[in-house]
Amino acid sequence: MPSDDPLDALATEALDGTGTDLAALATADLVRLVNDADADVAGLVRTQLPVIGAAVDAIAERMARGGRLVHVGAGTSGRLGVLDASEIPPTFGTPPGLVVGLIAGGPAALVSAVEGAEDDAGAGARDVEALALTEADTVVGIAASGRTPYVLGALAAARAHGCLTIAVSCNTSTPLSAAADLGIEVPVGPEVVRGSTRLRSGTATKMVLNTLSTLAMVRLGKTYGNLMVDLRATNEKLRRRAVRIVVTASGAGEDEAAAALAAADGHAKTAVAMLVLGVGAPAARAALEAAGGQLGDVVGHR
Repeated sequence: MPSDDPLDALATEALDGTGTDLAALATADLVRLVNDADADVAGLVRTQLPVIGAAVDAIAERMARGGRLVHVGAGTSGRLGVLDASEIPPTFGTPPGLVVGLIAGGPAALVSAVEGAEDDAGAGARDVEALALTEADTVVGIAASGRTPYVLGALAAARAHGCLTIAVSCNTSTPLSAAADLGIEVPVGPEVVRGSTRLRSGTATKMVLNTLSTLAMVRLGKTYGNLMVDLRATNEKLRRRAVRIVVTASGAGEDEAAAALAAADGHAKTAVAMLVLGVGAPAARAALEAAGGQLGDVVGHR
């Protein structure tokens, strides 16, 4: 008899068809089983490259106008969104509020399940409303199922403010995609552990979010070549990395690069401009500002 449970219609909730008794397998076979399942994920993400590319350009265009990138999700999806948002400032030198991660249930849900939080569409709407959204903002709703009420409520509120809305899910023809301007659907199929979307779905989601945020930063001039030149050195590891970046981008020696970084308050992009142009930090900052932060336009593309 067919099930009337809507979860049973989701590929991520289906049995994988192998009938595998996981506990009966040797550990080596279990490891191979999980790895084989993961091996398909990159190819499945590849099927979505056209819409991912369109999303990157749309996000970057809005961010260039002062907009923000907001990730919204529940459970694993929410944690991945918050993770992505938290990694952008140290990597690309952005202010903390430029990329935002919201998770159903608030910060406590990052480490513990908050019962019922994902089912509250009104909370999703209120959480994005609290950001004082503008038309320049982009809101990315993340839900492996493509049907989480919290995320649907957030996207509805975002659309009401004229934001660009993007859906990231791991099923097809989802309500989330229908509610968004752009729908990214990575059909990962059944999980090794039935319904455990922290597995293939989580991997696919991480790959998509990495691509969206990283390439938006590239379009905004946060890189030079493939160097993270907007990095600001705030600890010893980053100071060493910043010196290597400045040496590579400018051709200067390590001592000269370190001195320029010190004069540039640890900002690698400013230090490179100083060394290539032969000017002090104020003039380098002015040149970068005039070029919209595009180092290649200031010192030439290499």
